[in-house]
Amino acid sequence: MNTDPVVTRGVRDPAARLLQLLSLLQTPREWNGTELAMRLGVTTRTIRRDIDHLRELGYPVQASQGNTGGYRLQAGTAMPPLLLDDDEAVAIAIGLRATTGAAVTGIEDTSLRALAKLEQVLPSRLRHRVTALAEAATAVTSPLQGADADLLAALAAACVAHEKIRFTYAPARGEPERRLTEPVRLVAAGRRWYLLAYDLDRADWRTFRVDRIDALHRTGARVPARVLPGGQDAAAYVADVLAAGPGQCRAELILHAPLVQAAEGVPTSLGVLEYLDEQRCRLVTAADSPEYLAFRIAALRLDYTLTGPPEIIPYLRRIAERALGAIEAT
Repeated sequence: MNTDPVVTRGVRDPAARLLQLLSLLQTPREWNGTELAMRLGVTTRTIRRDIDHLRELGYPVQASQGNTGGYRLQAGTAMPPLLLDDDEAVAIAIGLRATTGAAVTGIEDTSLRALAKLEQVLPSRLRHRVTALAEAATAVTSPLQGADADLLAALAAACVAHEKIRFTYAPARGEPERRLTEPVRLVAAGRRWYLLAYDLDRADWRTFRVDRIDALHRTGARVPARVLPGGQDAAAYVADVLAAGPGQCRAELILHAPLVQAAEGVPTSLGVLEYLDEQRCRLVTAADSPEYLAFRIAALRLDYTLTGPPEIIPYLRRIAERALGAIEAT
């Protein structure tokens, strides 16, 4: 069995991270701080703080010294419960569901074990919300910015039930307005959650940022399930919408950095990140002209390889020559 550490996207919610850390520590082996940090996508300093927090909660975490030393839970000791309120339990389940569907390998099994333990103790009033979310959600990448747990659960339930919903939506520009939609899927992409729905007022498909949705009202009216044009996959559809953005010129780059590192430095507005392997990811971005797109690409603080289109190359070369000329002139 391969036990090499794998770098993954950081688990931002502290309680969700504690559940995953507990799941790892319960395995019959010791974990050093570096391995745990890489597994959970955080720093070793964060791991030390989490270990101290577990000990404060009464979990008997042992630490051994030396080159092969590490952390593990003391065997044969009664474990205290991890106390959560309803919102915390649902929020953690949402985070773990997103992690189990992530493209990065290495964390899914741990997340599934932690999620299974959590769902075993969830009361029935919460379990159906988590189940609905599992059925209604998919991921391009796991979101770094969370959304309201109750709102996500309600949207997921409406997707599963094929129920019309009304809500107030605040666009990037303009005043908030009421929308009547048939929700189809929740998609985690870039750093956010999105609702893919058929907009009845506009008679067309729309993608809504969940953090801009407010005053949700479930109408109770159920309709036949909608199918995307051409039977397209929901995650691919949303990724294409986000990549296209408001512009006409589109570019693809290979970023020479792990997905978790790239996600920290690439703003959502620049485009969509896709996992390639442990050391690289793809960025799909767009703008209203190749010249402006070249300026946006040149501002990246990561090494990259441009895979297309070729019309951007002259603009990037001009930017590089101008910068080089300025340096040589000093």
